[in-house]
Amino acid sequence: MTEFDEVLANVQSDDGDDSEGDTDEELQEAFAAGYLKPGMNYVGEAPQKRVVTNNISALKQKLAEFEKKLPWLERLDMINAPAALAPELAYKESEHSKERSKDLKQSKSSVSIDQDVIHNDFKREMLFYRQAQSAVLEALPRLHSMNIATKRPNDYFAQMAKTDDHMQKIRQKLMTKQVGNERADKIKKLRELKKYGKKVQIEVQQKRLKEKKDLMEDVKKFKKGQTDNLDFLENDKGKGRREGDARSAGKRKARDSKYGYGGKKDKRNSKESSMDVSDFKPGRKMKGGKMTAGGGAGKPGGRNAKKGGSKRPGKGARQKIKNKKKGGR
Repeated sequence: MTEFDEVLANVQSDDGDDSEGDTDEELQEAFAAGYLKPGMNYVGEAPQKRVVTNNISALKQKLAEFEKKLPWLERLDMINAPAALAPELAYKESEHSKERSKDLKQSKSSVSIDQDVIHNDFKREMLFYRQAQSAVLEALPRLHSMNIATKRPNDYFAQMAKTDDHMQKIRQKLMTKQVGNERADKIKKLRELKKYGKKVQIEVQQKRLKEKKDLMEDVKKFKKGQTDNLDFLENDKGKGRREGDARSAGKRKARDSKYGYGGKKDKRNSKESSMDVSDFKPGRKMKGGKMTAGGGAGKPGGRNAKKGGSKRPGKGARQKIKNKKKGGR
């Protein structure tokens, strides 16, 4: 029996507990006494230690089962060294090394440029590029020697993976998205123009309020006798007059361009207008010294008709005549 089992037995005998499992209090007392350590407790059975075996013969057997004897044209595998470092790549690597050294010095890092992870990643990517370049330079002549074309003909059309209906749907979605983006841009521009117009309007209002405030202050100073200079009134009136003249001139110019330069007509008679008989119409005749055309003074029933002529009945008489006609019907 180990020392740990003896402690548990003593604890169980003291408590008088005959249960098979250990209680939480017993485990806590054992942990406080230093008999329990991390990694000693497992749920269920403890895992068995795995034995690692290097079965080389079995690995070779599986490799032989996987291996397929195919020609190189089907495999296209290449084993070669990286290509020579080109001058432009060497320049890029040198510049990257200088920049990283400067950054490390500024950050006060104790890592050297050879141990820098970022610079090593850059060098590794450059090595991958050189390895692929070497494989291409070796594989292309080999393929050409086997009369294998390495470029696609100009009249070559590959079978599309997507159907025409699917591509039409994609095109329609792209068009819808483009129209939506253009509409959003237009709305954004309109909002910006609106904000700019409002800003200009506010600036104009503030300018007018400032001019009005300055004018009122100058008037107060003049009333209090602090100044006897009235130039501010002339400046303000002259400014308003100039602005009004400019506006009137613009309106006058617009009217002249639309209606011509007729000007104001003088309707009073003159010597020349009274002697002008070009508008006279000879169709009118005079009877008894009075005009009869147009229902004037010579017309029967007119204002100057003779008393012996027929007269128009009065309103009451005309109404009676109308009533009689209606009753006769």
